[in-house]
Amino acid sequence: MGRAYQNRKASIAKTSDAKAKVYSKYGREIYVCAKNSGIDPNGNLALRRLLDNAKKDQVPAHVIEKALDKAKGGAGEDFVPARYEGFGPGGCNVIVDCLTDNNTRTFNDVRLCFTKAKAKIGAPGAVAHMFDHRAVLVFKGGDEDSILTALLEADVDVSDIESEHGLITVLVPPHEYFKAKTALTDTLGDIEFEVDEITFIPQTSCTLNEDDSALFEKFLTMLNDNDDVQDVYHNVEIQEP
Repeated sequence: MGRAYQNRKASIAKTSDAKAKVYSKYGREIYVCAKNSGIDPNGNLALRRLLDNAKKDQVPAHVIEKALDKAKGGAGEDFVPARYEGFGPGGCNVIVDCLTDNNTRTFNDVRLCFTKAKAKIGAPGAVAHMFDHRAVLVFKGGDEDSILTALLEADVDVSDIESEHGLITVLVPPHEYFKAKTALTDTLGDIEFEVDEITFIPQTSCTLNEDDSALFEKFLTMLNDNDDVQDVYHNVEIQEP
């Protein structure tokens, strides 16, 4: 497998302005999750994961509290998830996850991003079958065999596990996320996860030429500038500077 999840989820937390966008996206997602399934993270496991990741990404406490208070009040916008798929520059595969209160506006905005990048938005399912939807847990140390044994004893459906450069990577189906994380913490104690997310992992990778790479960066920037876009997944092999 290799660390195939790396560089496949577009990251935008590079500047103070970009960080503000990240905070806004977290706030919206926390609000929707809490409004739909309750504000108690002990009873809403998806919210617990969101809060853990928000704190790890240094989202200010007031942003989190505001989203939870808004959800508790029951008022506010009615956001719904929307997923768009298509083919980006160089024929790469792209999945765009959104939260929107206006499907028509969001679809038109996302389609415009594709069009400006000389890319093509597709029908639902156009590229999703070329990704594996997985929960990814990465942490330092541990013995691969003993960890696999502990997961199997906890009846976790393990998709893959590997040890590389001092890191253990565990992949499980999304619905096994909390069972796997509980089994790991029960076995290893209070561990710090280098990666702790539910994501889309491409089955194949795509390398872009110089022109397509520049267009792809522009494409990601346009998508990330859209407030409705929450996550962008792709199969581009991004070269480290």
